[in-house]
Amino acid sequence: MQSYAEALDYLMLKLPMFSRIGDAAYKKDLTNIRKLCEALQHPEKQFPSIHIAGTNGKGSVSHMLAAIFQQAGYRTGLYTSPHLIDFRERIRINGMMIPEEEVLAFVRKNHLLAESISPSFFELTVAMAFDYFAREKVDMAIVETGLGGRLDSTNILMPELSIITNISFDHQHLLGNTLAAIAGEKAGIIKPGVPVVIGEYHPETFPVFAEKARGCNSPLYLASEYWQVTAGRANQPWILKSLTDHRQWPCNPDLTGIYQQKNIATVLTAIDVWQRHMAGHRPKIAPEHILSALSRVKQLTGLSGRWDIVKTHPLVVLDVAHNEAGIAEVMQQTARQQYHQLHIVTGFVKDKDVAAALRQFPPHARYYFTRAQLPRALDPDALAQLAFHYGLTGNVYDTVAEACRDALQQAGPDDMILICGSVFVVGEALQALQKIMETA
Repeated sequence: MQSYAEALDYLMLKLPMFSRIGDAAYKKDLTNIRKLCEALQHPEKQFPSIHIAGTNGKGSVSHMLAAIFQQAGYRTGLYTSPHLIDFRERIRINGMMIPEEEVLAFVRKNHLLAESISPSFFELTVAMAFDYFAREKVDMAIVETGLGGRLDSTNILMPELSIITNISFDHQHLLGNTLAAIAGEKAGIIKPGVPVVIGEYHPETFPVFAEKARGCNSPLYLASEYWQVTAGRANQPWILKSLTDHRQWPCNPDLTGIYQQKNIATVLTAIDVWQRHMAGHRPKIAPEHILSALSRVKQLTGLSGRWDIVKTHPLVVLDVAHNEAGIAEVMQQTARQQYHQLHIVTGFVKDKDVAAALRQFPPHARYYFTRAQLPRALDPDALAQLAFHYGLTGNVYDTVAEACRDALQQAGPDDMILICGSVFVVGEALQALQKIMETA
């Protein structure tokens, strides 16, 4: 193996990859990741970490936390998934993606080990991240689960803090058909004696978390009891208000989706809890670190695809919302916007509850139905037929690039184009829009 491109082909084509093929790549135990990490001298035990699960919001929370620790002077590892454009987005230190030569060196050194264990793409990628963080001696690693929690490869960590953002319906065929069942899988990241922050209260799921925390003797904190975040109107600052003391700060977050109110409350609670229980003699995280970090999460961590405004005339917004609850949040935000005509570019993967997501879309929009270039993608003709049942009409496109190009041609300067439905559609759209705008 001589080049980064060859290493990437090995990872993404030779190993089972959930984002490409779905369930066949999902390993329902931790055997492989344990074998990999044992062979690598247990890198997962060589750095402190915060572990984050949840149906929606875990990516935003992970990136915000990483930005805050960076601003406070910590050498901060960040592991997230999936990536939008570049595989290396998954593994970062202080916002910088893992170098290509590090990926090549890891695959070259460990491909025989991998062949003896037969891990999935995700399992080997988690091992790569942990090995990189250990060798680079990060002061803190922020680690997002991939799918679920209990059986997720990241769950071999013994973190200093666990966070569960929220629970809604997604991946029911793997995680369960009730919110309580899904919560049970996510609750699997709660570890004995490790504090846990719950981002949102839900009467079906909170008792599941409370029972697991009691059984683990883990202090439990509900974010909505500790922080209230109020979005500002018309470019006014957001207000971050502690519900337990007199702290109140104005903030200008660069992640401006209204749904980020809950995520920021979760992050603030997590920082408070971590400092109370775990910080010890390490550098203190001060309000100025928090406010500065929240104002430039994208710059510090490279995050994109969360109510991501890439053009203003017409207004072009991308969001990785891809399930019923996530789409509902994005449509609430869309309803607050001023526009003449709404254009929506959308595509889904086959194993989602697409009908439940489509019920959240407005019938007055003009639709551009498409698919990402992966086997899991739902055929756009089938998507258009399903959407028609919910009063949604538009044209069908073989590629995301074609859909984006036509939407830009059809949209007037006072219109809005929203691109959502699949992480993979958003990733391809970002690339396509970059090329279109470069040549315009």
